[in-house]
Amino acid sequence: MTDVKAEPTPSGRGAQLAHTGLRHGWTTGACATAATTAAYTALLAGDFPDPVTITLPKGGTPAFALAAEELSDGGRTAMAAIVKDAGDDPDVTHGALIRVTVRVLPPGSGVVFRAGPGVGTVTRPGLPLAVGEPAVNPVPRQMMRDHVAEVAARHGGTGDVEIEVSVDHGEEIARSTWNPRLGILGGISILGTTGIVVPYSCSAWIDSIRRGVDVARAAGRTHVAGCTGSTSEKVAVAVHGLPEDALLDMGDFAGAVLKYVRRHPVDRLTVAGGFAKLSKLAAGHLDLHSARSQVDKGFLAELARRGGADAELTAAVAAANTGLEALTLCAARGVPLGDLVAQAARDEALAVLRGAPVTVDVICIDRAGTIVGRAQPRGPAGG
Repeated sequence: MTDVKAEPTPSGRGAQLAHTGLRHGWTTGACATAATTAAYTALLAGDFPDPVTITLPKGGTPAFALAAEELSDGGRTAMAAIVKDAGDDPDVTHGALIRVTVRVLPPGSGVVFRAGPGVGTVTRPGLPLAVGEPAVNPVPRQMMRDHVAEVAARHGGTGDVEIEVSVDHGEEIARSTWNPRLGILGGISILGTTGIVVPYSCSAWIDSIRRGVDVARAAGRTHVAGCTGSTSEKVAVAVHGLPEDALLDMGDFAGAVLKYVRRHPVDRLTVAGGFAKLSKLAAGHLDLHSARSQVDKGFLAELARRGGADAELTAAVAAANTGLEALTLCAARGVPLGDLVAQAARDEALAVLRGAPVTVDVICIDRAGTIVGRAQPRGPAGG
């Protein structure tokens, strides 16, 4: 179990979570970081910290109890394991045992990641990791690197280690995810951009969106932003300078935001999110969760064709593994697929708003938070 006293920052996503009354949990990336920290500390200091405390990207400091620990290879290898607690979210990885084995490498080797049993390997392009890499996403990798560096500085190590992440029964768990279809084979992915799992409850989350709109209107805000996650929230703040009470954690519930704003208008609504998620909105989906809507590569191919793609590029987009791959293919050929998706998403949002006096603009980002598509503000009459 983990120490659940470390609450998210009480604004934006954290404020909505507090309103739902649901208990948050921890991502596989946070669990792997904690296990890495404990294992590397044991290598350098001779003992496993238990519980082990880590620092999350937004500054929270949760503590994790170890479920297993082992020193071997004459003190050159250490393994620590943590049971993932997803809180009140019905996550398929809830209860999974996340194991990390850390091995000392020669000075200058850096940090090397390996996929152990139950962690997938990337076999197809279009993901934020190269083919052949273990499915440990960029933010968890950086979290682990940062904590390795901190432990090394504290205990006199070089920070040159191999980190092998394993998940008990991970290959079986992965069958309930989209990993096999995406070409991630052999197990689950190690994920998370904040370290925190936000509980997924349709009714509670939609209610929190409505309360967010109400609070913004009561505060006299005339411009709000519905964001799919923390990264897009940061981008919306950077672009528009919006205050905390104008930010809505839309998550996957684009329809909930649009339908409530239709009945309770604000002058302007910015929709900000990842390219793949907003491509679903562009295609007419109002629930962006992967269990209920998928990226339509045929739709993206048609948008690309309208944007000037030739037959070869159009076919390549239709056959792409992911939305990111489709975006990359078009960018290399000068076809503004990001802008085309943003514009289609804006038009779909306006259609759902049904003439409500709301001006809409859309910002599409990639996983790193770089803006890859924009749709300029447009109101119900096209203005």
